[in-house]
Amino acid sequence: MWTAFYLKRLAPDCRIAILESNQIGFGASGRNGGWCSGFLPVTLAELEKSHGRNAAIEMYNESFRTIDEIEAVIAEQRIDCDYHRGGTINGATNLVQKARLESEISEMRRFGFNEEHFRNLATEEIAERLNVNNIIAATYTPHCAVVNPAKLVHGLANAVETNGVKIFEKTDVVEYSKGQVKTKYQVCRANIVIRATEGFTARLKRHRRTLAPLYSYMVATEPLTSRQLSTLGWRNRETYHDARNMIIYAQLTQDNRIAFGGRGAPYHFASRVKPQYDMHTEIHEKIIRSMHDVFKVSQELEVTHRWGGPLGVPRNWRPSVNFDRTTGLGSLGGYVGDGVGASNLAARTLAHLIVNDKHRLTDLPWVNRPSRKWETEPLRFVGINGLLKISESMDNYEANRNQPDKIRSFILEKFLGE
Repeated sequence: MWTAFYLKRLAPDCRIAILESNQIGFGASGRNGGWCSGFLPVTLAELEKSHGRNAAIEMYNESFRTIDEIEAVIAEQRIDCDYHRGGTINGATNLVQKARLESEISEMRRFGFNEEHFRNLATEEIAERLNVNNIIAATYTPHCAVVNPAKLVHGLANAVETNGVKIFEKTDVVEYSKGQVKTKYQVCRANIVIRATEGFTARLKRHRRTLAPLYSYMVATEPLTSRQLSTLGWRNRETYHDARNMIIYAQLTQDNRIAFGGRGAPYHFASRVKPQYDMHTEIHEKIIRSMHDVFKVSQELEVTHRWGGPLGVPRNWRPSVNFDRTTGLGSLGGYVGDGVGASNLAARTLAHLIVNDKHRLTDLPWVNRPSRKWETEPLRFVGINGLLKISESMDNYEANRNQPDKIRSFILEKFLGE
């Protein structure tokens, strides 16, 4: 929908149809963690290695500016989506995590990003902002906001429909190629076809190995009382995560619920995506325990909501924007869980690629850099689930021994560096 939104701005007379297999907001676009982050799942150092220092800096600058762009569209289109820009806090609860925070600060400084973009929090400021169990260090960046993702996606749908875009829900695409899109019952003709299917990509013919669907799960509590909220000190609705290997993420909703998520669910053989996978009792209970560990006051709260879904992960763990002018085929995605913000920048980039106006966004390092395919099964199943086990065991090792797990870290870096 972001692509349709910007294409209509650049080429008002173009005819656009969005084919959705369920209903708008069914997948990750409507059921994510509510983070609108300016950060990407690829580091500055990694971008420098592949594209040079200047390209890395420009990529991050554009990603940071994207939060301003999304905020402007929300205001312009009057989208009521509980948007609040409070930034994000990254915490450390052991010395290994603290070292990671220090490394992140050093990298940001090396590329010229000062305290305005990313900084350490003093001990007293940590306590003032958010009461986190056993926290020993933290960093802060303003380049993050919180949203209600379902409200945002429905507001965006209204905006594009107002501009003449047709949205066809309950339209299950099974295959596409140059000039056509095949659904279960008919064939649609189009000069340009864009794939934006993320965690559901493996359902498409010939795309089983393009993106691996990895599941992320969330819970939400009942609203906090005034006393509980005061205990937390969460006055500016900053998002929160920490420097462990197995990602956790949290936000405070507009109605004062703690929404807390995490990864670590097993990958399903052959990239299967099924409705029954959206709930996982064991993983949800593990997430609740993590929430209790992070926020002590959450132990007093009833968990009222549980959900989950797949996110799209490319083999190189980097998002990309791709367009072939000769075939009219394009794609964007592979956001690895950072899609609320990154999808806007990717869509603006793709819109300029389609209209071919030589815009500066089309020179960004993620343009026409698709990842190689994932391994065939059973290698994919063994590799991904092994990676998840290694990440979890590293966190346990670091927490218990307060020192890095060098052997597993080497294996993890070797796998992700492929």
